[in-house]
Amino acid sequence: MISRFGLIGALLCAFANPAAAAMGRYVIDPEHFTIAFMASHLGYERTLGQFLKGTGGFELDDEAETLANIRVEIDADSVFTNHAERDRHLRSADFLAAREFPKITFTGTSFEKSGINRVRITGELTLLGRKRPLVLEATLNKLANYPIDHRRRTVGVSARAKLKRSDFGMTYGTDNGLVGDEIELIFEFEANLR
Repeated sequence: MISRFGLIGALLCAFANPAAAAMGRYVIDPEHFTIAFMASHLGYERTLGQFLKGTGGFELDDEAETLANIRVEIDADSVFTNHAERDRHLRSADFLAAREFPKITFTGTSFEKSGINRVRITGELTLLGRKRPLVLEATLNKLANYPIDHRRRTVGVSARAKLKRSDFGMTYGTDNGLVGDEIELIFEFEANLR
């Protein structure tokens, strides 16, 4: 998510520590980063999968209630659906083409408040070498000093988005309903002040 991405005034006001100040760099904690997706499988179920490796970060100013320089990068090869043959297929040219396009990235560009503790973030997703708009519906769960371990200032975020695979040229199984075109993305993470 590199670029600009303001966060929610009401959100930050609700959770911000009055003593906090100025722009700080937050890095997503890989031990508290879930990148999941759901896709229809033959119409019978929505298969839940994950990407097991991803990195990201942003700059946050509590007082100005802004976020900037946001980027999330996902390793396409780390796809996992608890089915080895399916995972190999997902890494192939039919889907993620992970050898040719090893990274999936999201870059935030703008935001608008959409409710209490909620914000709609507009940005770009790069998948299979193609950039397309993507809107994340995000909730700020908490912004405070972590109560255990590192004790650093930590932001907790839940975000959801939907995309069409075909917008990125990923059309395998869309014509015959084998695999749904619409994919729901699920991001859950904690990011720590560095």
